Amino acid sequence: MTLPPLITDQDVIEGYLTDASNTRGHAEVLVRPRSTDEVAAILSHCQQRGIPVTVTAQRTATTGAPVPEGGWLLSTEQLCETFALDDVSTGVLLGAHQEAVASAGQFFPPDPTSRHECSIGAAIACNASGARSFRYGATRPWIEALTAVLPTGEIIEADRQTPIPADWPVPSWSEPSVKTAAGYVPTDNLLDLLIGQEGTLAVLTRARLRLLDAPTAVLSIFAFFPDDSAVVRFVDHARASAVRARRTPAAPGPLQPRALEYFDANALALARTRAPDIPAEARAAVLIEVEHDGTPPYEAWLDALDESDALIDDTIVAEDTTGLKRLQAIRHAIPASVNEQVVRNGMPKVGTDFAVPDSALEAILVAYRAETLPHVCFGHIGDNHLHLNFLPRTADELAEARARYKALAMQAVSMGGTVSAEHGIGKIKRGLLAEMVGPDVLAQFRALKRAVDPNWILGRGTMMAAP
Repeated sequence: MTLPPLITDQDVIEGYLTDASNTRGHAEVLVRPRSTDEVAAILSHCQQRGIPVTVTAQRTATTGAPVPEGGWLLSTEQLCETFALDDVSTGVLLGAHQEAVASAGQFFPPDPTSRHECSIGAAIACNASGARSFRYGATRPWIEALTAVLPTGEIIEADRQTPIPADWPVPSWSEPSVKTAAGYVPTDNLLDLLIGQEGTLAVLTRARLRLLDAPTAVLSIFAFFPDDSAVVRFVDHARASAVRARRTPAAPGPLQPRALEYFDANALALARTRAPDIPAEARAAVLIEVEHDGTPPYEAWLDALDESDALIDDTIVAEDTTGLKRLQAIRHAIPASVNEQVVRNGMPKVGTDFAVPDSALEAILVAYRAETLPHVCFGHIGDNHLHLNFLPRTADELAEARARYKALAMQAVSMGGTVSAEHGIGKIKRGLLAEMVGPDVLAQFRALKRAVDPNWILGRGTMMAAP
């Protein structure tokens, strides 16, 4: 097998050395393979010589996973062939492919925020998710098969009938019973092990996707609340008899959301300058998405909001053009306003990615609300997965935010939660992973990594510190 061209021009490599976390690395060589065989040639070459290899794609990660700590960078950007709607190379962009799928009347559910910028392979590698994970789960259940290259250069095919090789010491542990993307998944098949391994056990080159028929229509509702207690009452009611990714009720009820998204008082305050439709008395909001067969379930949802003391007269229901424009103006105003505040502060934001069990939702909201540093909170409240974003203004506040971040991570773990619900561990959160799983499980992770990657070349520093 022949190596692809080796790029050593540091001016070119410079554009590949960071990700959305603003972590910065260094590398001596960049390679951009066009085929699975070229990936195999690269890994075989580097394994024999002990050269570290870091996989990178579109660099939308927030964890430092694609940031190299020396060695070679392997970019999947040229693995971009679409063989069929359900069969793609892993460098294909997720959002663009979802649009192609939708134009054929089908649906690929995973919806990370970065879906229009990230690759399908990256979404698989960190088991990405987003708002629709409440109903559809993360990326894992929507992948039917993978082609991958092990760190030794061996090319493998895996589906859920493929056993894990007998000489791989598979970790045996209990994941938190929440939405999680932290550590190697305990499983009995090779496919699920390859999903969410963050480029530490293999390079993914081709994926077969599981597609659904597209929903007939989607109703969006933006509801405002006087306080978080009203929000919790509403969310508990909305999901009580809903079909969810991790549980199906015995008797599904009339409320069947596919997404429940939360925005706190600080997020709404920031957004008011751009979206005057936000009522002055609102202290929280929830965005609801509901699939339907052409008859929108207005009455059931408005009754549920009314019973939960929502500000019912200010509710925005978006099915016509006017409603959609109002809703989109608010949705877009919140992240835009946060980013503007970060620029004004001249300091990076510090954002959480923790999830907790249903029973701990109110407690984690209380903990987040008690934080005294400037912050906003929004996220996937249906999964009890909220992103608290600290907005420090000084170096001292940045140090305090990082300390509070760790304290809140441990609080989430103590509640039965996870330190990463959707972004993965990368390099930034490997200390938190170690504290979450404990030394025995971490030793199992390391044993698996050593068996698969004898010279520890692939994804060095991601998930675990290299030996």
